Amino acid sequence: MRIAIPTNTIAGSGKAIKLAKIIQGILTDRKIISKIFTEKEWDSRIYKYDQIWISGGDGTVNYFINQYNDIKKPLCIFNGGTGNDFHALLYGKTTVEAQINHILQSTSKPIDAGKCNNLYFLNGVGIGFEGAVAKSLKDVNKFGGKTSFMISILKHILFYKEQHYTITSAEKTVTGKFFMISIANGTRYGGGFYVAPLAKPDDGLLDANLVNSVSPLKRLRYLPVIEKGKHLTLAIVDYYRTKKVTIQSNQLIKAHLDGEYIEDNEMKIVILPAHFNFIF
Repeated sequence: MRIAIPTNTIAGSGKAIKLAKIIQGILTDRKIISKIFTEKEWDSRIYKYDQIWISGGDGTVNYFINQYNDIKKPLCIFNGGTGNDFHALLYGKTTVEAQINHILQSTSKPIDAGKCNNLYFLNGVGIGFEGAVAKSLKDVNKFGGKTSFMISILKHILFYKEQHYTITSAEKTVTGKFFMISIANGTRYGGGFYVAPLAKPDDGLLDANLVNSVSPLKRLRYLPVIEKGKHLTLAIVDYYRTKKVTIQSNQLIKAHLDGEYIEDNEMKIVILPAHFNFIF
């Protein structure tokens, strides 16, 4: 068996590349052939390996699935980033060696992906307040997944102004001002915010959470509730599941995919059932 280890040298402020070398060292001791690919070396050679072990956080994984969106080789993730939400969803708390032992004894399973316009995601799309937060974090040196996310939230929570959206799916069409719009495949993002606590990344559905316009003081009140994933029954939240949703606005839509900032005039989001294969 030959294993490719794609990584990003700046992910986790250098944590990812250090972790990749630790993984390679363990594999070498077990006489398993592997090669580390830094971000400038990601090319078609990766397709020739039997398994792909990604060392990095959600941003690295998002970059990988968008560059190799057609890959069907078995994939896994090692938590080498500042935000490791999809790793936490698949593997929970584990050590590197324990995860390697588990992966080498397991087979891959299909995992859904989401697609927003022409970009792929695993965790979810966050629009509105979340998009504004992601924009403020763009090109910022993040010193901790949840810490950097919280600082940006606190800066925006009192002054963010909701904009008007029209949200269309087979289930319903709603229009109005919304504070947050989360369309999720996984349960969490932002370094541990359980925005979609009931989501399953292999059920062929997206979990939609629409948070209506809310005052700054209530935003502060409900933030810890959303963090813990206890918000689905709140009166300000409209929660449902769908396979496809289109979001439009009379203003530029600010959003993030797996924490990576994007903006567009319209967001067309669909689920791609069983699109990737992960070992977990």
